[in-house]
Amino acid sequence: MPNPRRGEVALTIGSARYTLCLTLGALADLEAAFGVEDLGAVAERFGSGRLSSRDVLTLLAVALRGGGHALSDEAVAALPLPDGIEPVAQALADLLLATFGASPANPPRPQGA
Repeated sequence: MPNPRRGEVALTIGSARYTLCLTLGALADLEAAFGVEDLGAVAERFGSGRLSSRDVLTLLAVALRGGGHALSDEAVAALPLPDGIEPVAQALADLLLATFGASPANPPRPQGA
């Protein structure tokens, strides 16, 4: 069960339940993945509300590992989405809110969704 005081968010994909969390290490991984120098740049990137599917995949993979799930990027990319992208996008929006403390102007959604 996710602990909201730790910034954890639940995500259910099919019959599997996951905990998402952006730990300090996860945030450092995001900085490296997006080639930015600080957390402000990470928040700005996600605050635009427009994310590519690659952005969503990177954020989801890092958040899953931060939540204690030892999944590779390839394993995350292969996760089935029986309910579509909407539950993932909502969980990631909730996670960003829990982590950065302010809601983005528009919740993150993959382009074309």
